Amino acid sequence: MAAVDAPPLVRYDAKRGTYEGIAIDVLCLIAAELGISFEIAPGRDQTVYDKLRQVQTGQADLFIPLSHSAERAEAGLFTNTFYNSYYAVIARQGSGVVLRGINDLSNYRVGYLPGAALEPLLKATVPPDRLFTFNERSSNGLFDVVRKGTVDVAVFNKDVFQEKRYHNEYFDLEVIYTVYESPRAYRFYFSKAPDHALLVDAFNRYLAAVDISASVDAHQDGERVLLERYVKQRNQRSLLLYACITGVALLAVVSVALQRHRRLTRLLNEKNRYIERQRSALHEANQKLERLTRTDSLTELPNRRSFDEGLAAAYARYRATGTPLSLLAIDVDRFKRINDEYGHLTGDSYLRSVARSLERSVDRQGAHLARYGGEEFVCLLPATPAQSACQLAEQIRRDIEQLRLPNAAATPPWVTVSVGVATVEAGDPGAETLVEVADAQLYLAKERGRNQVRAAIV
Repeated sequence: MAAVDAPPLVRYDAKRGTYEGIAIDVLCLIAAELGISFEIAPGRDQTVYDKLRQVQTGQADLFIPLSHSAERAEAGLFTNTFYNSYYAVIARQGSGVVLRGINDLSNYRVGYLPGAALEPLLKATVPPDRLFTFNERSSNGLFDVVRKGTVDVAVFNKDVFQEKRYHNEYFDLEVIYTVYESPRAYRFYFSKAPDHALLVDAFNRYLAAVDISASVDAHQDGERVLLERYVKQRNQRSLLLYACITGVALLAVVSVALQRHRRLTRLLNEKNRYIERQRSALHEANQKLERLTRTDSLTELPNRRSFDEGLAAAYARYRATGTPLSLLAIDVDRFKRINDEYGHLTGDSYLRSVARSLERSVDRQGAHLARYGGEEFVCLLPATPAQSACQLAEQIRRDIEQLRLPNAAATPPWVTVSVGVATVEAGDPGAETLVEVADAQLYLAKERGRNQVRAAIV
């Protein structure tokens, strides 16, 4: 097997000399189930293109991870999709590059890695004299030419760049455009050996049933810990830098002659500007870390962690004030059938549309809307009695039904939701009980036909 660094799907741990990531997790699961073994071949000094050619020429059996393209499919065998991501356009901060769509790339010098799945689109969009490839063992060279101004922008995987930005301190680079119109469907890629068609079929059977959400959450938590460590280390380094500069200044006062005073003053000004840039970078890192730990990347709604914090605070206010507290549990009906019928990319698009509809419906001060997990959403409604909560739940149900998102496997043949409502008006049953009752009412709505609201007072 050939593997490349592409977090969060695959990441090489240099200390342990092993690979980890979501794609490795899925591969280990399926390999154990099928009773097959695998070995990741050495080749840390090889380019992505070199490793891809090894599979296409039969020197290796499997390549991970790889996004689908028609050209690659002619030279190898793809499994079904197990993870979706996007390319991003990356530029220097303050470069003045403006993109309203992918066609605007024709106005700039564009760099990319050869063999990228987006290569045909780039060649069709950008004039040849403005398109540059950088085939190196590491993608760092691509980012270096953007920083030097050799090219105006780089096109690269967004998830991988976000992690490399912290590892390599690319704080002068930023994502200015995400290519949502060309999502990358990551798959396992086999060589065209006779037996590999059977392996692809076996892998597809597992990929149709496997749920990678736990693996995604685990690696997102790992990324959060990485960023926390990074910010801590940067703070320590900044303090050390402050101490060094102070020592240099004191030594200059004592030992440096008058004729060197102007040069040292200029040096200190440069150091101060460097410190200010680092302080700004640290502030940005802290802000991004806060958003990462509290926001769902697919729907851009608050995530489960944010909801748990909001629930604890809302329940504490209820105990202090005695005003009613309501909770809505909202679940998309027959969502698995949507994924089976239309594919996971369409399912993701539907979840984003449902999220936007919920934001429009839940337009009230103090409400806390979040993605709870999978196709389930929750909404906390402080100071809201049962009747008002039920009215809002019914409004949410109608608004999503009126989106008319197709779902041929359902009756009616479009996307609907079921809503469970729980309200605590007196006593102290506990926040967990409020969640349990809302889930029970949601289950009752599902059991009695879906596309309806069920409510109870705790």
